Amino acid sequence: MKLLRKQRNRANYATKTRKKRFRPALGKRRIQTRKKKGTKTYVISLPPNHSFHANDRRESHEMIGEVTAQDREVLRQPVLSVIIPAMNEERTIAAVVREATRICRDAEVLVIVNGSTDGTANEAERAGARVLHYPEALGHDAGRRVGAASARGQILLFTDADILIPAEHLAPFVQAVLNGDDVALNNYNGPLKRSPVHPVVEAKHMLNSLLSRSDLGGASMTAIPHALSRQALEIIGISSLEIPPLAHAKAIIGGLRVQAVHHVPVGKWNAVRTRKRGGADLLSQVVLNDHLEAIRWMTDTRGPRGGYSDLQRIRSLAQ
Repeated sequence: MKLLRKQRNRANYATKTRKKRFRPALGKRRIQTRKKKGTKTYVISLPPNHSFHANDRRESHEMIGEVTAQDREVLRQPVLSVIIPAMNEERTIAAVVREATRICRDAEVLVIVNGSTDGTANEAERAGARVLHYPEALGHDAGRRVGAASARGQILLFTDADILIPAEHLAPFVQAVLNGDDVALNNYNGPLKRSPVHPVVEAKHMLNSLLSRSDLGGASMTAIPHALSRQALEIIGISSLEIPPLAHAKAIIGGLRVQAVHHVPVGKWNAVRTRKRGGADLLSQVVLNDHLEAIRWMTDTRGPRGGYSDLQRIRSLAQ
């Protein structure tokens, strides 16, 4: 029996091509090499005749032999700007920047160092980022606004300095915008199985329902990573980035294409922030108030019921 089994195994092995025989080994070797070097640029595929394709524009201008000052400025603009607010993130910022630079070759990385007392700025510069330094603590949302105002890319990708997200999980957001989305969100719904559900998670779902986009679940511009097109930034307004739920509402009501494109489990990957027992969760209160700002803007813009009908109720008769 053993002899027959050996012969059968040899026969099966002999029928496989050399490529199939060694595919598992090659796969393992390729993954290990990529992990070891950590410098492989993620491949972003640009649609044909895409307006972001600077190389096509450069080649056409070289053939014509005429390059205007405006054309030179366009050619200098990167396809992607990665915006990273950072405060006292000396330990992680270099790795975060390196992953951002792997997304595509034609990219700039902006680190908004604010309120830092450590070497965050130096580490970011060594890793290849352009650093905007502010002695005051701006907070994540204000830092994103500052970064967006200085960004030159046609696509803006927002992430945080305290969570290391591999380039393979950042590139899908850029690719989604290149493929036509205006706002590419993290398809992250939050811990829905916890009892009770966290109020911030409930607020995200509630806002999407009010915006008639319950298909988005808990996906929101409050969560990173997310990406915007330059057109989306113009419609939303840079100042709205300081209140992510407001920017989220403006994008949807403004008719932009908003999609949850890729799942990044930031809840598991992010460092746990400890706080005193019994103390107020001030960050959650800020986020909840941001959602109230978004709802107030909706009622100011679309009427007291936010654009929803009152059906047959005639409230004036009850007065």
